[in-house]
Amino acid sequence: MAETIYGLCTLTSLLCAWMLLTSHRRNGVRLLFWSGLCFIGLSINNILLVLDKLVFPQIDLLLLRLFSALVALLLLLFGLIYENK
Repeated sequence: MAETIYGLCTLTSLLCAWMLLTSHRRNGVRLLFWSGLCFIGLSINNILLVLDKLVFPQIDLLLLRLFSALVALLLLLFGLIYENK
């Protein structure tokens, strides 16, 4: 069951990133770009979760997962702060 949930979360993050970046290309709104980058980072985080829990359970990838989540959220924070001016 965990495999299904991890896979669906990864696919959802990738779909959100694709829709946000596609919308940015059409409209040119910069906040959509930063949100899309954030969801790409969250997708990477979900892929690392699958690798950590299912593929390589003997290797701890927690720090790498936390770093990817931090980078993703910092990208969104940057977009929220500097593109709002």
